[in-house]
Amino acid sequence: MKQAVLLFVFVLAAASVFAQQKVIRINQLGYLPQSVKVAVFLSTEAENAGQFQVFDALTDKLVYEAKVKQVDGSDWGMKAAFRLDFSAVENRGGYYLKLGETRSPAFQIASDVYDGTADFLLNYMRQQRCGYNPYLQDSCHLHDGIIVDHPTKTGQKIDVTGGWHDASDYLQYLTTSANATYQLLYAYEQNPAVFNDEYRENGESGANGIPDILDEAKWGLDWLVKMNPSAGEMYNQIADDRDHRGYRLPNKDTVSYGLEGEYRPVYFITGKQQGVAEHKNRTTGVSSSAAKYASSFALGSLMMKEFYPEFAEQIAAKAAEAYTFALSDIGACQTACNVSPYFYEEANYVDDLELAATTLYQLTGEAYYLTEAKKWGSVENVTPWMSTGFARHYQFYPFVNLGHVKLAEKDETFATYLKQGLTHLYDRGKDDPFLNGIPFIWCSNNLVAAAITQARTYEEITGDRSFAEMEAALRDWLFGCNPWGTSMICGLPAGGDNPEEPHSSITKILGETTYGGLVDGPVYNSIFSGLIGIEIQQPDPFEAFNKGKAVYHDDLGDYSSNEPTMDGTASLSYYLSSMEKMGRKQQQNYKKDEQGAIRYFNTNEKNIYLVFSAHDKAEGAAHILKTLDKKNSKASFFFTGDFLRDNQFQSTIKKIIKSGHYLGAHSDKHLLYCDWIKRDSLLVDRTTFEQDLKENYKALQQFGINRENAGWFLPPYEWYNSAIVNWTSAMGLTTINFSPGIRSNADYTMPDMANYMSSDKIFKSILKVEEEQGLNGAIMLIHPGTEEKRTDKFYLRLEELIETLQTKGYNFKRLP
Repeated sequence: MKQAVLLFVFVLAAASVFAQQKVIRINQLGYLPQSVKVAVFLSTEAENAGQFQVFDALTDKLVYEAKVKQVDGSDWGMKAAFRLDFSAVENRGGYYLKLGETRSPAFQIASDVYDGTADFLLNYMRQQRCGYNPYLQDSCHLHDGIIVDHPTKTGQKIDVTGGWHDASDYLQYLTTSANATYQLLYAYEQNPAVFNDEYRENGESGANGIPDILDEAKWGLDWLVKMNPSAGEMYNQIADDRDHRGYRLPNKDTVSYGLEGEYRPVYFITGKQQGVAEHKNRTTGVSSSAAKYASSFALGSLMMKEFYPEFAEQIAAKAAEAYTFALSDIGACQTACNVSPYFYEEANYVDDLELAATTLYQLTGEAYYLTEAKKWGSVENVTPWMSTGFARHYQFYPFVNLGHVKLAEKDETFATYLKQGLTHLYDRGKDDPFLNGIPFIWCSNNLVAAAITQARTYEEITGDRSFAEMEAALRDWLFGCNPWGTSMICGLPAGGDNPEEPHSSITKILGETTYGGLVDGPVYNSIFSGLIGIEIQQPDPFEAFNKGKAVYHDDLGDYSSNEPTMDGTASLSYYLSSMEKMGRKQQQNYKKDEQGAIRYFNTNEKNIYLVFSAHDKAEGAAHILKTLDKKNSKASFFFTGDFLRDNQFQSTIKKIIKSGHYLGAHSDKHLLYCDWIKRDSLLVDRTTFEQDLKENYKALQQFGINRENAGWFLPPYEWYNSAIVNWTSAMGLTTINFSPGIRSNADYTMPDMANYMSSDKIFKSILKVEEEQGLNGAIMLIHPGTEEKRTDKFYLRLEELIETLQTKGYNFKRLP
């Protein structure tokens, strides 16, 4: 018996040790140089700590040390928690933090950490399109729909195909779709320069002369026009909760609503309690929905005028009609349910009226609308969820009052209202390790997005930085500085820890994550424990961090915390584009590819950057160096660690350095990082990558070269993906590659290869690119050594190439 007791105690002790966790949570995306930077240390056991350290990720050199700030981690089931403030570290580079023996992942400090993030969200919006779906390259729900609940038109067909599916189900709501449309338009209005044009209006790849975010907003506006076919005739949703019939792709949707064929019900806005079966909502009027139409049409008219002038005129008229209708039956309009009593319980409407009137004033300049806006805006000073700290599902929606924001630019009273809301959040979260005063109700991440939007707009309007640390904490929360250490946006950052098993048919059936989608986020443990239908399908890697007040699971079966939502995703567009704009003020004029590597330097200057890369061959190096010296030109050389250690190349390397050329890293072992066909598929893990890069720099250091004078990285085979670029940045380096269209990199090909290019053809391809688009800032890659079977060595044409391009006014420089 005694032995059994001892064995039991031993097992308990072992389990206790196994359960102990010590982690440092960071923003995986990285930090802007001049920004608040605070990481959070958590431990499941008691800890005493005085200071933490910041180290260079590449050299392991200590660069900063500071005192920790002890905070209470008990709400998260932690016995120790510290805030680690390293805001003083502003130099661009890659770093990691240490507290005792606990080390954070590597991260970057750089001005471009938010580049492309707002556009990345649009991947999910395109995936959610109804009608033609570019992600599936197929159409769905082409029979929408048949009218229900209309006094005279019930049973009639109406064409309302289009718009977005709300989340992982295929319901479509005016409530969330109109807000998403407005959020996209607002992001473009505030930050137009950051958005790219890489997709057509139907969502397929290819530029069309219109920023992609406006293509997406137009998709929403077109649907809203269909849902509001005439003055006073508005529809609030397509389908209902009968949709919830398990996993299926939208183009394979077989749910029947008891209507003709594949038709789905389209709910007329009645202004009264609604539901075509036993369960009813608590609608009190039409104002909230009608005003959402009005605000979206008004801002849409302003933003679309340049690209679609006739359409802009049409929706401007509809905006005014919608506002008039909103005043005809004051009250909140909720979504309809059928088989269950669950629906979007929107109970406020004055914020919608305020935003509609404000935007109509912006559109028309009519004083009437400004008076209306201020009247409605004074009724609800603070969005109620911010002041109360709780709400029912979508009870106070939209979660951020952009009417207050727009009026605050004209009237400081409304700036005071914004401050009051932020103060409520701050007071609730000031003692939290993550400064998070958000209530963890369903879709808590949407509330985080609302809070940082309000904080950013408030600071930009007033210059008051009182909430800068809270804003940074909530921003960082979305990218991994949370108890679970995971980003809440699927696929962002690439190579990071982000949702891999979101609650979605895309994941269940196609085995892919929902790129760009913001997941619901953590919910109170008390809410989660009472939910029906949750089926956690895998062992929980976050178990140790799910013992606090809120839980999160990266699990297909958790629809409460891990389901991406369309409106939540759209609501981040403004904030992420603002962060990108902030970072751009500190950047040089570089052009990047979709993976994030620099492909052109300053395109305003007639400089060409010759790049030579090698792993085991360099028979042409002497000729190249002699030519560069003769033509008074500089270049950049990227060598692997194996090349740098090879005795036969030592004199060449020393001559490169002595001649003032750039010498940089090309990996240690010339590993292939990702699959040639499926580029997103990594062939190395992060630890292997980081160690390989460190070994490359150890070899460079033998020649006096370090990260400070060699910060560019050329990946082996010039082949990489977004994850590799992010991992490189977290090591304090920047990925470059040759400029597209310039085929000098094909100088390695041999006559027996299908992709063989002769030196003459390569030469002509360069001149063609110069003639068609110029070579300002171009990176031109040439190999200093090739296989013997290739006798047509392109490097022997180097002098001719330099002379030809110099006569056109170009200079040849080493990398900056």
